[in-house]
Amino acid sequence: MPPFESIIKPGVAAVPTLLALSLLTLAPAWAQNRPAAISTKPVPRAVAEPAASQDDASDPLRQRLADRLSSGQEPIDRPRPGVRPSSRDGGAQGGKSASKGDGHAAVHWSYVGEGAPDRWGQLRPDYRLCAIGTRQSPIDIREGIKVDLEPIQFDYRPSAFAVLDNGHTVQVNVAPGSSLQVMGRRYELQQFHFHRPSEERVMGRQFEMSAHLVHKDAEGRLAVVAVLLERGPEQPLVQMVWNNLPLEKHEALNGPGQMDLQLLLPADRSYYTYMGSLTTPPCSEGVLWMVMRQPVPVSVEQVNIFSRLHPMNARPLQAGSGRLIKESR
Repeated sequence: MPPFESIIKPGVAAVPTLLALSLLTLAPAWAQNRPAAISTKPVPRAVAEPAASQDDASDPLRQRLADRLSSGQEPIDRPRPGVRPSSRDGGAQGGKSASKGDGHAAVHWSYVGEGAPDRWGQLRPDYRLCAIGTRQSPIDIREGIKVDLEPIQFDYRPSAFAVLDNGHTVQVNVAPGSSLQVMGRRYELQQFHFHRPSEERVMGRQFEMSAHLVHKDAEGRLAVVAVLLERGPEQPLVQMVWNNLPLEKHEALNGPGQMDLQLLLPADRSYYTYMGSLTTPPCSEGVLWMVMRQPVPVSVEQVNIFSRLHPMNARPLQAGSGRLIKESR
C-alpha cells in the first residue's frame, strides 16, 4: 500500500478514499466490538474497489464485513443466550411430550416417577383438581349407613367389543346398547378397564384387582360401577379380554363375536355408593360411584397376565372429607 502522504497530496478529494481504507482495516475489530447503537452510512462500491485489488487473501472477507457494517446488519447470526428453540409439538398423546410453553417438555401422568399421583395436580392446569379437590376417588369405604338402596337396573346386552392397552391400563370399548338405570337416570356403558391392586378398599381391605365400568347419561354425567376381583376360579369374561390383547399399545384390537357383559357382575347386586371423582387425570368430580359389595373371582394366572403389562396402576386413597357413604341393607 502506498504511503498516506501520496494519497492525500491531491487534496480534499482524496479524503473518501482514506476513510474507505480505514474502514476496511478496522472492519474485523468493528465486527467483534461494534456497539448495537452504531449505524454507518453505505460505502460506495466505487470507493471500495481499490481494496479488492490488493494481494491480500483476507481482503474479500474484509469487503463482506464492510458491506454488512454499512447496511447495519450483524456480521454473524448467533442464537441469543437464554432462548431455547420453540417446539411445534404441543401434544402429549401417543407417547409425545406436551409443551408447557417455556421450552421444557411436560411430564405425562403415570403411577410412578415424575408423573406419579402426588404430582398430578402440578402437571397441567386442568389437572389441578387432582390436588385440591374435596370429592376425590378412591376412598376407603367404611362407616357407611345401611339403607334400602334402590336396586341397580342393569341392561347389559351382548356387545361387540375392542381391546386397547392405552399405556395406563387394559381398556375394553363396547358397542352402544348396554346401560343401567338408577336414581331416576339412565347411563349408557362406554367402556370398562382394570386396576391392580383394587383402588377402592372396604374397611381397609384391598383386593387383587378391580374392574371399573364407566357410564354416561344424556347430560354428560358419569356413573362408575366398580367390581372387586379376588383370587379364585378363572373368570370367563376376563379371559376373553386377555385372549384379545393387542400386540401393540394404543392400537385397539376388535374381538371376534360378542361379549356377554353380565358375566362380569356378581350374583349379589348389593352395593356401596358415594359421590367421588375420576381416579385418573383430570380427576373430574361429580361422579356417582357404585361399588359392588360381593367380589368376583379371578385366577392367579389371570392376575399375573395383567401384572406383566401393568404391575401397579392404582391411585392412592383420597380423603373422605366427611362424605356420606350408603350401603345396601
